[in-house]
Amino acid sequence: MNTTICNLTTGVTIIMPSSGYWIQRSKRHFVLAAAAGAITALAYAATPPPDVRHRLSMATAYASLVFLAVSLWLGPWNVLRQRPNPVSFDLRRDIGIWTGVLAILHTSIGLTGHLRGRMWMYFFKTIHPAKLQNTPFGFANFTGLGASLLFLMLLSISNDLSLRALKPLRWKSLQRWTYAAFLLTGGHGIAYQWIEKRHIPWVLAFSAIMTAVVAVQFLGFARFRRRLRAQILSAAPGIRKAGH
Repeated sequence: MNTTICNLTTGVTIIMPSSGYWIQRSKRHFVLAAAAGAITALAYAATPPPDVRHRLSMATAYASLVFLAVSLWLGPWNVLRQRPNPVSFDLRRDIGIWTGVLAILHTSIGLTGHLRGRMWMYFFKTIHPAKLQNTPFGFANFTGLGASLLFLMLLSISNDLSLRALKPLRWKSLQRWTYAAFLLTGGHGIAYQWIEKRHIPWVLAFSAIMTAVVAVQFLGFARFRRRLRAQILSAAPGIRKAGH
């Protein structure tokens, strides 16, 4: 299957995809769409009725969180298994696309949930004069909005055209904003857990997903540092010899 693999030092090697590549990619998106639908349906069923918009907001929130977690697990998981971890690969990018779609869908639904017809009150106490919503509710909404804007940006660069236009180094610097989106998502989620007095199962599910991401990121970073240190130490005798 033809694809594009990027390297920060050598640049982008462009390989024209075959029809089989697009068929495989379409199948993957079908599976991801089915997974997104299944997670959304399970979360929707687990949210108490009767408010349909609240249930949809919760369902898409947890579906997007699961997809975000998986997208952030893949890189460290490759490092831990000592597998190649290129700048961009299709599986992580496709999962990232569905993360962005679900996150933006959640934002669109969520902004109609609590203050129907008064969307400005999510961010402002009053309009005349303008007074920010400097409350835990406002914090939850501003962090959520920030995360959504970052997901929208990440969604816009999740394609080969952007990768070729921006070049690997610049593209990767933008893609790393995923970590900021993760932190904002965490702040948004923690705030709403507290504001809405969520039941323990929701709190545990949220905490488990966030903790798993932090843990695997830490383990992957530690393994990368050890590997880098070993490479430096193995090269040191040659460097000293060349210096003499």
